[in-house]
Amino acid sequence: MTDSIEPFRVAVPDEDLADLRRRLEATRFPDQIPGTGWELGTELAYAKELVAYWRDEFDWRAAEARLNAFEQFRTTIDGQRIHFIHARSPHPGAHPLLISHGWPGSVAEFLKVIGPLVDPESHGGSAADAFHVVVPSLPGFGFSDPTRERGWTSGRIADAFAVLMSRLGYTRYGAQGGDWGAVITTELAVRDAEHLSGIHLNMPLAMPPRGEDAVELSDAEKATLAEAAQWQKEETGYQKIQGTRPQTLGFGLNDSPAGLAAWLAEKFRAWMDCEGEIERVISKDELLCNIAIYWFTRTITSSTRIYYETFNGGDLPIRNQRIEVPTGCAIFPKEPIRFPRSWVECSYAVTHWSEMERGGHFAALEQPEMFVEDVRAFYRGLR
Repeated sequence: MTDSIEPFRVAVPDEDLADLRRRLEATRFPDQIPGTGWELGTELAYAKELVAYWRDEFDWRAAEARLNAFEQFRTTIDGQRIHFIHARSPHPGAHPLLISHGWPGSVAEFLKVIGPLVDPESHGGSAADAFHVVVPSLPGFGFSDPTRERGWTSGRIADAFAVLMSRLGYTRYGAQGGDWGAVITTELAVRDAEHLSGIHLNMPLAMPPRGEDAVELSDAEKATLAEAAQWQKEETGYQKIQGTRPQTLGFGLNDSPAGLAAWLAEKFRAWMDCEGEIERVISKDELLCNIAIYWFTRTITSSTRIYYETFNGGDLPIRNQRIEVPTGCAIFPKEPIRFPRSWVECSYAVTHWSEMERGGHFAALEQPEMFVEDVRAFYRGLR
């Protein structure tokens, strides 16, 4: 086993681009009952529009250039080759920050926030808020290799990321995450607490407090829980499939770019603060960059296995103990998984709580300025 870290650049072969175009041209679209819109799944008209744009207008080479504007590397940890962006700040005293994405995200979610975090002076901020930023592709996702053995739960990923930060020479660092990134960051607060200055979450987890910790909820908090319950009822079929039969799903998503685009685009539309129109918030180019990463790396199947592995072999740390690492929470109004503040404060040592005016599940992608400022504000007292 080696601890070596090797430079990496995104370079999709021309033949893969040609193969993608052929597959997009040969798409066999499903039918749709007239007037049903999005309620049964991805709308046919939008899927056709997105596929046509991917085929005729989307410039993958431009997306590659945006990714390759940052230094990238790969290293092997626990038998798994892991890709990461490592953007070092020019400012003395910059604080190391690990940012973890989720599903169906990728490192592309953070392209708009890395620069302001690394070099705040060039983006209207103070050098005192600078970070050295590390953004890994989760094992089995994107430019990390597909997982090739069982057991890659969120806890095992957290262990690997702790090794990564140590390998980079960071003995004290912060961690940030949403979606699976929030789960992994919470795991880190248990498994590598002695090296963490604090954790920042845009999807904090929580369990209902019991006994003397139980509190009466406000009407607003009750409404938030009711919304979350409705979301669980109507929007989590993907979790059931990916948590039970990810391999079967993979045959379709790995073979059909149109199928992959429909599967992922629906989640962006449903989870963003976009009023049902993706391009109110992000461009087709940003959406397709994320989707294309899964396509070209052929990691959609292994990415969905995180649900199966964690649901069947892991347990959320907050079920068993309170997180004592200082915790900052950025609450975006259209984040589908939100818990009452009193619950979160029973689960974490919350020292910072912000309620945003707008934004949803993909916080750094949707509202990069808000995201950056909240991360800066939280870590000012923890450096």
